[in-house]
Amino acid sequence: MNQDFIQFKQQREMGEIISVSFKFLRENYKAYFRLLYKIAGPAFLLLIVALSYYSYSTLGDPLNTEVFLSGGFIISFGVLALTLLLYFSAVYATVFNLIRSYIENKGEIKDDEVAAWVKEDLGKMFGLNIISWVFIFAGMMLFLIPGIYVSVPLSIATAALIFKHQNIAESITEGFSLVRDNWWMSFLSLVFIWIIVYVISLIFQLPLIIYTFVKAFTSVSEGSAADMSDMFDWVYILLSILSSLVQYIFYSIIPIGVAFLYFHLNEKKNFTGTYERIDNLGNKS
Repeated sequence: MNQDFIQFKQQREMGEIISVSFKFLRENYKAYFRLLYKIAGPAFLLLIVALSYYSYSTLGDPLNTEVFLSGGFIISFGVLALTLLLYFSAVYATVFNLIRSYIENKGEIKDDEVAAWVKEDLGKMFGLNIISWVFIFAGMMLFLIPGIYVSVPLSIATAALIFKHQNIAESITEGFSLVRDNWWMSFLSLVFIWIIVYVISLIFQLPLIIYTFVKAFTSVSEGSAADMSDMFDWVYILLSILSSLVQYIFYSIIPIGVAFLYFHLNEKKNFTGTYERIDNLGNKS
């Protein structure tokens, strides 16, 4: 066993979940980003194309209502949504299977088995994410709160899909079962992880923020503030695309936190890791 092996199958407080998530990334970042590049890289390239097409479809007059009702916008938005689903499905399947390899090999991550597992799980993860987005969107339409509520167990369901080798329906059921008496702790853990990742990615949005501020200041000085379409030139679009892509890269950190939260909830309910450690002690004796 690796002497620095991080035990996933144990209960942790919310602060511990957040800190150990970044510790795991710090100790395994080479294998982590190498596998994301190899496996989720093609989906990321498709995302670049889709995001560029979406940005181009609103270029010139993005505040005009007619633009958002046009066929070009609807198509580009639909393509972007699908590529986002594919990208996040590839990222989550890669990260969870990477962690699975880490656990099963006691601290060693094997690229070949991770790639093989992702190939088996990607379709199910994509299907689960489609269902999750539909549930969350429908919940958001029902006074917002139902959408927020279901987003937590559905996040846990993505981990159950991989770590318990379940189908889509079973993983959703598992997610709701694990979160039932621990919703607030799970919600706050996920929110804090999202906030930390967002703040980190915000640093890379500074060029866009500065350019937007300078452009707005210049428009006001020249007396052309009424024509807001001048704000959205090709430089703005390029910076916007780059900042969004950087955000999506950093969002790949979130599944680590989801995995630790899943194992905390699973351990609290099923004591899986505790039983395994007791069995190992018995085998050693």
